[in-house]
Amino acid sequence: MKHFAVTITRTCGAGGTSIAKILSAHYGIEYYDRMLLRLAAGNSGINEAVFAAADEDTKKSPLFNAFKKVYNGEHILPEKSEYATNDDLFAYQAKVMKELIKENSFIVIGRGGDYVLKDYPYLVRVFVHSQYKDCLAHEMEIMQCSEKDAAERIAKTNKYRSDYYKHFTGREWMDARNYDLVLDTSRYTYQQCAEMIEAIVAERMKDLSLIHISEP
Repeated sequence: MKHFAVTITRTCGAGGTSIAKILSAHYGIEYYDRMLLRLAAGNSGINEAVFAAADEDTKKSPLFNAFKKVYNGEHILPEKSEYATNDDLFAYQAKVMKELIKENSFIVIGRGGDYVLKDYPYLVRVFVHSQYKDCLAHEMEIMQCSEKDAAERIAKTNKYRSDYYKHFTGREWMDARNYDLVLDTSRYTYQQCAEMIEAIVAERMKDLSLIHISEP
């Protein structure tokens, strides 16, 4: 059976996670973000005890099996202050994603997934952005914070994501050539964005039954 992956790279406040959730609900597949991948590739004695402490939903995730397959007791260095991971941890996360795609379709948010899985034939690489005013409003609503705090968060998060991507892939984060689809959520709803992504997945998979996404 062929499996597909959708990688979503996004600017802060553009709604990339919301789009991932729509796709995840429709397909009945997992979406992985920073926190879940860090659970799999944590830096404090990686072993099954990490998952034993997780909730039942996490332990049922395909990530659990992929984690067991790729971890051989190797030491993972502590995090660097500049990034969410260091080089060893990024490499480990890449191993997890490559193991996952052998047995499951999934969505991954960030983590350089578009680069890690670039040679996989059934991959759809998406970049999601939005007008600054809309990102600002989104962050103010989600974080329940002032405009000033939202602006600071956006600037800090986007710089971090850009630096992270450049460091680990050697590419420019906002270069459209890295992606199959670039979406502006100021122009399209999250549902419309999900439908456009899904149409490309269907083309990759050559399965017209995948074209329609129902409202979640």
